[in-house]
Amino acid sequence: MDLRRALALLVTTLAVLAPARALAAEPAPVPPSQLPATPEGYAVDAQQALRIAGRDPNVAEQSERHGRLETAIETKDGWAWQVGYISDDGTEVAQVIVDGSSGDVRESWTGDQVAWPMARGYEGQFGHVLNAPYVWLPLCGIFLLGLVDWRRPWRIAHLDLLALLAFGVSHVFFNRGEIGVSVPLVYPVLAYLLARMLWLGFRGGAPLRPACPAAWLAIAAVFLIAFRVTINVADSGVIDVGYAGTVGADRIAHGQPIYGEGEFPEDNRFGDTYGPSNYYAYVPFELALPWSGEWDELAASHAAAIAFDLAAVAGLFVFGLRLRPGRAGRELGAILAFAWVAYPYTAFALQSNSNDSLIAALLVWSLVLFARPLARGALLALAAVAKFAPLMLAPLYVAGDRGLLERRRERGLGRSRLGWLRPVLGCAAAFAAVVVLMVAHPAIDPGLATFWERTVENQLDRTSPFSVWGQANGIGWLQTAVIALAVGLAVAVAFVPRRRSIAQVAALAAAVVIAVELAAQHWFYLYIPWFLPALLIALAIAAPLSRGPARAPG
Repeated sequence: MDLRRALALLVTTLAVLAPARALAAEPAPVPPSQLPATPEGYAVDAQQALRIAGRDPNVAEQSERHGRLETAIETKDGWAWQVGYISDDGTEVAQVIVDGSSGDVRESWTGDQVAWPMARGYEGQFGHVLNAPYVWLPLCGIFLLGLVDWRRPWRIAHLDLLALLAFGVSHVFFNRGEIGVSVPLVYPVLAYLLARMLWLGFRGGAPLRPACPAAWLAIAAVFLIAFRVTINVADSGVIDVGYAGTVGADRIAHGQPIYGEGEFPEDNRFGDTYGPSNYYAYVPFELALPWSGEWDELAASHAAAIAFDLAAVAGLFVFGLRLRPGRAGRELGAILAFAWVAYPYTAFALQSNSNDSLIAALLVWSLVLFARPLARGALLALAAVAKFAPLMLAPLYVAGDRGLLERRRERGLGRSRLGWLRPVLGCAAAFAAVVVLMVAHPAIDPGLATFWERTVENQLDRTSPFSVWGQANGIGWLQTAVIALAVGLAVAVAFVPRRRSIAQVAALAAAVVIAVELAAQHWFYLYIPWFLPALLIALAIAAPLSRGPARAPG
């Protein structure tokens, strides 16, 4: 009997102490000193919202991990309260969205998804109707069916097409808000494409030979262009990138500085992170369709995105016309233009109304005019001073269709002493002149120091969960190694191969950009169009080295 009483007393004591220990381990969050007024139409006031949010399991978990949390509460668009929980170091570690009418918890976030709403898998945040399976999957099918040679189904070029579509596997998890899965799945695809471009750049290979007649591809391309423009106008959104372009263009048009703390609206405070040529590219569209001063439909951003996309399509078609005479050129141009407009991720950039197709357009036109050192240098500079990744292509472009060592060797074979230097110096001079011209505006106001801080330094210092480098701890050494390999590749292609066709130049250019993306602290699907034109050209005209180098167009 005594033993039973003792056991009962022990159980009762543990039952009483357990909640006390839980309370000690999970201190109640500190409420804000002043609560906001309840907006008209809300049935739940701020005090009630705090109580509801405080019962969320994620809040209890973060309280146990970080100790007592500060609380912040504000209204959110869509009749809701947003309650944030902040640790001692000022980091918001949990966020709960409480419905202002019903009091239900709509959303609850911790970790990277607190600071990065784009990681939450919100429907329609990117792509809009394009994400619907009945749109996305037919596009994938059209892209593949139009470019495959059904007479030789086992060609490795077909595997390359499947690899380009394989980004969609990662994208499925991104749309679900599962970035811990979506991000790592990108890297095998990028690594494969890098390996293939290096192979084509150094060894050559068999080109794409679509079984579908080129005339059919051309007709399909026209219909796809009309479809893409239609869904852009009818159902697409402007992300912060396109918004920044329009705001920057408005500031240029009014003689105001682009860069500096507080120069951009509060809802896009870091919109000045891009290079000046990006904002100049938006000026004609902002002048025609002036910015209202708010993040609304942003007609100028839509118009700019459509124009950038069409410029990339035109560049690919013209590349085919200039590379090959007559019917063969038209067929090559149709294949390249079709591949661009059928590929889902170029449509994804267009539906997001971002500036990424601007980079693609500048790079494809630099390949169209690659035989002209001044033109290719100037176009590369415009791309590099819009988004800085294309800067890594400078050694390849300066060297041109022959490595620098080969040019020096040719000097000893009867060429003039300085003749080998003319195209090198011409490309470098054009590149430098355009960079200086573009940077003149921010150099005058607010100054190069602020320009550097707001652009290059800001991008170098950023942290992001949208790369394996931002998600995994303890692999900084591996990222450093990948950066070193990317830089080494960018320098090496200035010297080898000693002679290269335009197909090899395109493959090496794609390889360098892919290597940069592999090393980047932040990666997103919008970056695929950066390397896509060069990759498509490399696949479409690749040829064994034994056939000799093909001259560059232009």
